[in-house]
Amino acid sequence: MMNPLPPGHSGLPILGETIDFFTDPDFSRKRHQKFGAIFRTHLLGQNTIFMQGIAANQFILENENRYFQVTWPPSTRRLLGHLSLALQTGAAHQSRRKMLVQAFMPRALSGYISTIEAITHTYCQTWHQMGELVWYPELRNYTLDVACKLLVGVDNGSQTRLGQLFEIWCQGLFSLPIHLPWTRFGKAQRARQLLLEELTNIIQARQQNPSVAGDNALDLLINAVDEAGNHLELAELKDQVLLLLFAGHETLTSAIASFCLLVGQHPIILERLRQEQEQFHSAILSLETLKQMTYLEQVLKEVMRKIPPVGGGFRKVLQTCEFQGYQIPTGWNVLYQIGLTHTDEELYPTPQKFDPDRFHESQQTPVPKYGYIPFGGGIRECLGKEFARLEMKIFASHLLRHAQWEIVPNQDLSLVTIPTPHPRDGLRVKFQLMGNGS
Repeated sequence: MMNPLPPGHSGLPILGETIDFFTDPDFSRKRHQKFGAIFRTHLLGQNTIFMQGIAANQFILENENRYFQVTWPPSTRRLLGHLSLALQTGAAHQSRRKMLVQAFMPRALSGYISTIEAITHTYCQTWHQMGELVWYPELRNYTLDVACKLLVGVDNGSQTRLGQLFEIWCQGLFSLPIHLPWTRFGKAQRARQLLLEELTNIIQARQQNPSVAGDNALDLLINAVDEAGNHLELAELKDQVLLLLFAGHETLTSAIASFCLLVGQHPIILERLRQEQEQFHSAILSLETLKQMTYLEQVLKEVMRKIPPVGGGFRKVLQTCEFQGYQIPTGWNVLYQIGLTHTDEELYPTPQKFDPDRFHESQQTPVPKYGYIPFGGGIRECLGKEFARLEMKIFASHLLRHAQWEIVPNQDLSLVTIPTPHPRDGLRVKFQLMGNGS
């Protein structure tokens, strides 16, 4: 006899509970409270099962290509492009991942440090001149400039046509896939076509003049070969570069904005961070010196626990399986949950408290493997994880050593969660450099 389906309901005809999912930040929490650790719903045209907890994370992430295969909402799939690593599976995914990971190895990361420092310095000078600013849009420009420079070799990316098109494209990634010119999705599809044209020009210019190759991911990818000795075709190069730009921008902006928000709200933690940074005041930043910033590491881990940039991940069910007495049918989607894992009281006592000390090495009970997953897990763990950690740490270190920021009162700091978490009013702050600000 077949196991029963999980409890839940499908919502409206066709739409299901899609609108609630997009508009209610507590969508899954409310339903888990009602139905338990596993429930079913209907999202984006798909029967979908939400699963919560370490056992669920492990079951989904360790059974990639057996019971489950990566999937994304329809709008995301269409806008990323079918050649994107995010959509590739099996042997093709493993082969491409080996090529792309070259851009995030320690040697490559070391070469990125001075560029990230220089861009951070320039932005801090600008923010000092502004005095009071809405920080989140500025941080989007900052991470886009870093991503464009290090991943594509383009200077001041946020001010270029490439950067402007990229922002329009990002707006549609998690939207209803209604292909009309005035919808977010329709505008994003048009932006994708124009982005691909821009990338074609950049790639062809680089291929025709390899002597200008620099320290960026695109140049590495142009020269990379797979096991059979083949280079990436132009069409695939473009899809992979788009994915790298998205991964190196959207989620990173969220994480950095969350750092600025949470640390700005906790002056005692801010003071401890500044004290740690004093020993690095004249140090040349390197992978080694960054590694020594142990309290900053704890703080960044706690930022990513409390406000993970990605709330969960979709998988398609390849073959019917069973979990905790319920049937998980072929063809359905499942969603593993990062946000709810990180607020599990059994893993994290007083989860709403911002407490970096919970990640101190002296903690008696380390968090289990699938209890802390800001970058996902398993064979599809975020490829750019170390790049993200590097940029966050350099940005935070520079800010702590050279700047002061104060969150302006009377603004809405509740989080908009789509496409990634950020303060509703954009995080208005007063910003100034300390001392010589160098």
